[in-house]
Parts: sequence; C-alpha cells; structure tokens
Amino acid sequence: MSAQTSSTAPAPGRPPAPASSAGALSKAQGTTLLWSMFAGFTTLYIAYSGLLGVLLPIQVEQIAPDSKEASLATVTMVSSIVTLFIQPVVGAMSDRTRGRFGRRTPWMALGAVGSVLALVALGQAGSLLWLTLLWVAAQVLLNVIQAPLTAIMADRVSPERFGVYSAAVGIGSQVGATIGVLVATSFASRFSTGYAVFAALVLVVTLAFVLLNKDRQSTAPVEPFSWGAFVKGFWISPRKHPDFAWAFLARVVFILGYWGIFAYQRYALTDYVGLKGDDVNHVQTVMALLTMAGTLVASIPAGRISDRTGRRKIFVMGSSVVLAVACAVPLISPTATGMYVYAVLAGVGFGTYMSLDMALMTEVLPSGGDAGKDLGILNIATNVPQALGPMVGAWIIGAFSDGADKVPGYHVLFGYAIVVVLLGAVAIKPIKSVK
Repeated sequence: MSAQTSSTAPAPGRPPAPASSAGALSKAQGTTLLWSMFAGFTTLYIAYSGLLGVLLPIQVEQIAPDSKEASLATVTMVSSIVTLFIQPVVGAMSDRTRGRFGRRTPWMALGAVGSVLALVALGQAGSLLWLTLLWVAAQVLLNVIQAPLTAIMADRVSPERFGVYSAAVGIGSQVGATIGVLVATSFASRFSTGYAVFAALVLVVTLAFVLLNKDRQSTAPVEPFSWGAFVKGFWISPRKHPDFAWAFLARVVFILGYWGIFAYQRYALTDYVGLKGDDVNHVQTVMALLTMAGTLVASIPAGRISDRTGRRKIFVMGSSVVLAVACAVPLISPTATGMYVYAVLAGVGFGTYMSLDMALMTEVLPSGGDAGKDLGILNIATNVPQALGPMVGAWIIGAFSDGADKVPGYHVLFGYAIVVVLLGAVAIKPIKSVK
C-alpha cells in the first residue's frame, strides 16, 4: 500500500481506510467499484439462495423423500462446519498475498474457476454422500470468492462512504436472493441444468469484477510466516475489543433465527401451508419478488440516512424487530397470504439489516491492516448459524410435530425465530464505538 492517506480522518473505533485504496480512487473508479460490488454480491446470493432454497431441497427430496428435513439439515450442517474457517483463512492469506495481480484478485479468480467444476458435478450427484461432498466443495470455493470480495470495501472505501457501499452489498444480496429463487424454480424439473447456469454466472461476473477493478500490488512488508502466530491471530479478545464481540454475537443470533425459517421455506409451503404441485413454485416465486420489493423500498433510504446522520445501531436494531414481526405473521395466519406478508416484512427487515450490518461490522474491526482476516472472522458469525439453523429447525419440526401433521412443529419454529431475532437486537445495544 502507498503512504497516501484519505483526507477524512476515521471516527473513533473505526479502522483506518487504507489510502492506497480509498484515497486513490477517482470518481469513476469509485462508481465502477460500487456497481461491481453490487453485481458481485448479487451473483453470490443468486447462487446461495437458488441452490440452498430450491435446487438442493429438490435434489435431497428426490434422493431421500422420507427423511428430507433431516437429510437437508445434515448436508447443510456438514458444509457449514467444513467451511466455517474458510473465509477468515482465505481473508488472512489474501492479506499476505504479494504479486503483480494484487492481494484479492488471485483468490477470487481461483474460487470462480473451481466453483464451476464443483457446481456442474453437483448437479449429477445421485446419493446423499456425493451430494454432501460436492456441496462442501462448492461452498468452499464460493467462500474463496466472498472472503476477498468482502475485504475490498475496507481496502478501498473511505469510512464516510461505508453506508452507501454497505447498502449496495445488502441490496445486491437481497436482489440476488430473489433472482436466485426465480431462476432456480424455472429449473425445478431440470436441476442439473440449473446448477450449470449458476456456475457460468458466477464465473463470468467474478472475472468481470477483477478485470474492471484492477487490484494494486501491495509493497507493505510481510512478517515471516508462523503457524503459531497465524492461528493465534484468529483470536480477538472480547475484553480488548468488546464492540467486535457484541457485533459478532448479534449477527450469530440474527442469522440463526432467519436461517431456521429460510432453510425450510419450501417445505413450509407444502407441510405447513398445505400447497401442492405448481402452487409451491408459484408462491415461492411471488414471495421472492415481494422480499426484493421490501428490501429495495427500505434499504436504499436507510443507507442514505445512516450515512447522513452517522447512525448505524438504530437501523440494525429496528430491522431485527421488523423481522421478528414478519415471523409472527405466518404463526398467526398459516396461509399463502400470510407467507406473502412475511416475505414483504422479511425483505424490509433482513434487507435493511444486511445493508447496514456490513457498515457497522467494518467500523468495529480491531485494525485496518488485517481487514481480510477480521471480516472473515465476522463471517464465521454467518457460517455458524447457517450450520446450526437447519439442524435446530429440523429438531423443532420433528420434536413438536404430531406424527405426520407437521403444523405444530412449524408453529414452534416461527415462535423460536421471533425470540432469537429479538435477542440479536438486544446484542447491538452495548456497542459503544458506533452510534
């Protein structure tokens, strides 16, 4: 990195924005980066939501129809556990990477090419064992893309612009989640082709990102590598960095509540609402569109107001409350209409949370120089609940269902999600370095 610094001093508690990134970006480069990050996260979440929300459940149901909830939970749990430390490890390795292509580009290109092979093979899996192994490989490689992509915001964006870029990431994530469901449902009867389509999209968009946003070769010295120091670096003391710890905990419980519902959304439409056949695809498609609409209506103004006022916590806490209300609607009204209302409110709540959560997370990092590693550690707060959420959800549905009647199980599942999401709002309040 160069010695040039940004003209705006970071607020207390914020990591310094590296000058070689934020200070050196022209207006055109900043605009290109903004839209590229939007496209990058849109594409990743197209893959995540389309695969996890539609294609993977369909494939699991074909392979193990009598134990689909438990089987899906097993597949997602194994993949989440294996990939638990992928983002912080790749983030840390990219922090240390030196070469003509920069720090982040080599890793993103590697993940893009590798994920194509894994996703195409995944579409051919005919057993739970192969499905699990290939899904693990695909998740690992998609995380190899996401880790350096996440760190780029801390690398190149000045703190006063975090809200705008964070909103672009959050909106892109939610738009991607919607498009992913729309695309995946169109391949419901041809899921192997669907996997290939997602693979091609990830490859094209990732390579376009690294070509349009040239990474800079870092000349900062790298300390001699030590496995002991490397592993030790992943421990961030809650006593020394309490805001980081609270942000970590808040994200864990928020995602735990949300993911417990999302992972079984398709099964809820059949076993809780009582839909059958093409009605399931139709309702899931409409829900995806309503979720995106809720996100767009709420996230863009939230990001702008947050930047203008310098406040993050009130938006993150408020969005947790909105998501809790969303989960209450299907609990009261287990109908397609109830799921539609849930989708709108979930879009407002989850979309706003993810939009401003990235800004808040970036501002509580312990240091600026290890952004890739530190943001990767915070992403463990996403991977852990993604692993536990489906397992907890499967247990709740199984434990509280009345034989073949799974409606009581889903009643408890929605109630559980409400409580857990509200705990996420409570965990944000103690953070002191961010307003």
